Amino acid sequence: MTFEAAAQLGHYIIIAPLGKGGMGEVYRARDTRLNREVALKVLPESFAQDADRLSRFEQEALATSALNHPNILTVHDFGLHEGNPFIVMELLEGEELRAQLRSGGLPIPQAIDYAEQIAAGLATAHEKGIVHRDLKPENLFVTHDGRVKILDFGLVKLKPQRAEPVGSEVATQKQITNPGTVMGTASYMSPEQARGEKVDARSDLFSLGVVLYEMVAGQRPFAGANMLDIVGAVLHQEPKPLPSNNEAAQPELQRIVSKALQKDREWRYQTSKDLLLDLQTLKHELEIEARLQGRATANDVAQTVSLRPATTDELQDNHTSSSAKIILTELNRHKLGVALTLLLLLLAVGSYFAFFYRTNNAPIDSLAILPFTNASGDPEMEYLSDGLTESLINSLAQLPRLRVLPRTTVFRFKGKADDPQRIGQELGVRAVLTGRVQQRGDSLVIQTELIDVTGGAQLWGDRYNPKLANLLAAQSEVAQAIAGGLRLKLSGAEQQQLAKKGTENNDAYQLYLKGQFWRNKQGPENWRKGIEYLNQALEKDPNYALAWATLAICYTNLGNNIAPKENYPRGKAAALRAQALDNNLAEAHAALGLSFQCFDWDFAGAEREYKRALDLEPDSASTHRNYASYLFLVSRHQEAIAEASRALQLDPLTTASNYQMGLAYLYARQYDQAIDQFRKVMEMDRGFADGYRALSTAYASKGQYEEAIATAQAGLKVAPDNSGILSQLGYAYARLGQRGEAQKVLAQLLALAKQQEVSGALIAMLYAGLGDQNQAFGWLEKAYEARSYNLLFLKASPRFDILRSNPRFADLVRRVGLPE
Repeated sequence: MTFEAAAQLGHYIIIAPLGKGGMGEVYRARDTRLNREVALKVLPESFAQDADRLSRFEQEALATSALNHPNILTVHDFGLHEGNPFIVMELLEGEELRAQLRSGGLPIPQAIDYAEQIAAGLATAHEKGIVHRDLKPENLFVTHDGRVKILDFGLVKLKPQRAEPVGSEVATQKQITNPGTVMGTASYMSPEQARGEKVDARSDLFSLGVVLYEMVAGQRPFAGANMLDIVGAVLHQEPKPLPSNNEAAQPELQRIVSKALQKDREWRYQTSKDLLLDLQTLKHELEIEARLQGRATANDVAQTVSLRPATTDELQDNHTSSSAKIILTELNRHKLGVALTLLLLLLAVGSYFAFFYRTNNAPIDSLAILPFTNASGDPEMEYLSDGLTESLINSLAQLPRLRVLPRTTVFRFKGKADDPQRIGQELGVRAVLTGRVQQRGDSLVIQTELIDVTGGAQLWGDRYNPKLANLLAAQSEVAQAIAGGLRLKLSGAEQQQLAKKGTENNDAYQLYLKGQFWRNKQGPENWRKGIEYLNQALEKDPNYALAWATLAICYTNLGNNIAPKENYPRGKAAALRAQALDNNLAEAHAALGLSFQCFDWDFAGAEREYKRALDLEPDSASTHRNYASYLFLVSRHQEAIAEASRALQLDPLTTASNYQMGLAYLYARQYDQAIDQFRKVMEMDRGFADGYRALSTAYASKGQYEEAIATAQAGLKVAPDNSGILSQLGYAYARLGQRGEAQKVLAQLLALAKQQEVSGALIAMLYAGLGDQNQAFGWLEKAYEARSYNLLFLKASPRFDILRSNPRFADLVRRVGLPE
C-alpha cells in the first residue's frame, strides 16, 4: 500500500515520502498526540501477506525498541493499520554514510570518530543479545551535527525459516538462524555469515571493520565482479594494507582493522567494548597530536608578530592597565554591565579552582619507573637495584587503569643523570618514580620519590630500611604505597593482585632477581648464568612459577643459538611446569608459545599460547613481538605488521620493537619500509649486530648489492665472528657476481663452523646465492636434523626465494610444518 500526503494511520498524519528503508517505505509524518514530526516505516501490502517478512518486520520493531542509545535509531511506537504494520521512529536530518563515501574515503580522524560511535551503539545492542547482521553504509545515517545512527535491525535473530537461493549482493538477506543459509550483504558479511553458519556479535565487528576500512581507503576490502567472487574474497583473501595517508595513525589503525577483519572469529575482537576502547585510545592520541601541532603553529605566528618577547613586568603592567580600563568603562556604562563582568569573573575563578582541584586530585593514569640507582657502589649489588625496579614494574602493570611503561623502555635511561620531569615528558607519562638502593650490612636502605610530571611536584616519597632477609615483603609494601601515591582507588581484587607474591621464600626471590638480571643481558654466557641462579631459586621453592617461566626463556634463547636438541626440550619442560603451577601467568604462556614455535614447530599451539598470554597481559610488548614473529613465519604478513606496530606503540624507544617492525616489513617484501626501519635501529644502537645483518638483507633483496656488502662489512667490525652477517655478506657477493669474494667468505664461514655452532641454514643460504642447490639442500637437511631455529624462516626470508621452485624445498617446508 502506498500512502499519499495527508493520509492518516491512527494519530499519525503522513506528510511526505522519504524513500525506502530496509524492507519498508519510510514517510515523514506528524504525531498529532505529541505534536512532533517522526519517521514512519510501513511494510508494503505485498509484504504483509508473507509470514516470513512480516515476522522479520515485527522482529525489527521489537528489537530496536529495546535499545536506547544515542547511536541507535530510536523507535517510538509500533502498530497496525488495516492489516499493515508500521514502526514510528525518530526523524533524522542528514544523509546515509554511503552518500559521504561516494566521493572516496574520509579523513582519518572523521573515520575513527564514526567507527567509535558505531562501536558504542553496537556495544549496547550486543549487551541486549541483539546482533545486527547487516551493518553497512546504507544502514548508517549521519545527522547534520555529525552523530552516527545505526538503522534497520531487520536482520536480527529470527525464528528458523526456509533458505532461499543467493541472488544479488543486496538480496543476500535471508535467514537465518539455520546453519547452511546466508544473510547479510556480501561485501560486508563475515566469513561465518558467508558460510551460512551461526553468527554472533563478532560478525557485526567484522562488518564494522569492513566499513572502517572503506571509510579510510575509499574502497571496500573485498571486491569481485559478482556476488560469488565477493564471497570468495571474504572467505579466502586478505585485504590490501590501508594507505599511509596519516603516518601518526596508520600503524595502530592498521592493527585495529586487521584484528576486526580476522577470518577466524576467535582471533577477532571478542566484544564491541574491546574495539571501542582501541578506537577511543587512538582518537585520543590523534587529538593530543593535533593540539600539539596547533600549539606549535600558534607559537610560530606569535613569534612572527613580535620578535622580542615582552618581559614579565611589561606583561603585568599591560594586564593591570587593561583590567582597570575595562572595569572603569563598565562602571561608566551601566550597572548591569558591572554585574555581568563580576559574574563572569566569578565563573572564571570558580572554573579555574574546579579544574585545579580535579587536576590535582585525579588518579594518575600513566607511570614510568626509572631504574633504581645502586647506591652501594658494589657491582655485585646491581641485580638488586635492577630487580627491584623490574618487580615494581611487573606488579603495578597488573592494574587495569594504570599504564606502566615496560622495562625495555625505561632501562635506556639507566645510569643517566637527567631530570626525571623531563624524562617523564619525553615518555608521555603523568608521573615518574625514582629510587635508590643501598646495602648496609644485612640491611637495605630503599629511598623512593614519586614526581608529578605536569608540575614537577613530589606526589609521594618514603624511605624503607628492611633487612635483606625481608626484601620480598618490602617490595610488596613499596608497590602498595606507590599505588596510594598515584591516588588509585583499588578494588579488593586489585589490592590482592598487587599484594600477590610469586613466592614466600625470600632466598628464592633474591636468587630469581639474580637470574632475571643475567637473563636480560644478551649472549649465551649470560643466559647460562641466569639458568644457574634460576635453578638455585627453584631448589629453594620448586613451586615458583615465575622462576620456571624465566628459566624456560633462558633455555629457549640458548636453543636458538646453541645445541637446540639439548636446550629446547628443557625450555619446554620449564614452561609446562610454570603453566601447571599458575595457568594465569602470562609469562608462562608466552614462554610455552616460544617453545612450541622454536622446537616443536607446533605453530597452532604457539599461536594459542601467545593469544592466551595477550589475553592475560594485553600490553606486553615482548609478547606482541613474539606473536608478530610467528605471524610472518607463517606468511600472515598483514597481521604481522599490525602486531609489530602494536609492540612498537607500546615500546617505541627500544631496539627490540623497532627491529621487529623492520623484520615484519622485510618478510612482507616491503623493502623500502624495511630499510628505513633498520636505519632507525642502527641510529639507536650502532653495536647491534643483528641490525647490520637485517639491513644488509633488505638491501640485497631490493637488488642493492653494493649497499648490502658495505653494511655487512660494517657489521663484521662490530661482531667479527657473527655467522649471520658472514652468510649475508657472502650471499651479497655471490648475487653481485663476485664469486671469488663469495667463495672466500664461504671458506671463512665453514672454518668458523668447526670452532663454534653455526646453523646449516646459514651455510645453505650462501650456497644458494652461489647457485649450488645440491650443497644448499644438503646443508638444509643438516639444519633439519639439528632442529635449527633458522629453518623457521624458510617461507619468510627472501634469501630462500631462489630455492622455492625446487621440489625439495616444498618437501622441506611441509616437514617443518609451515603452511605451503
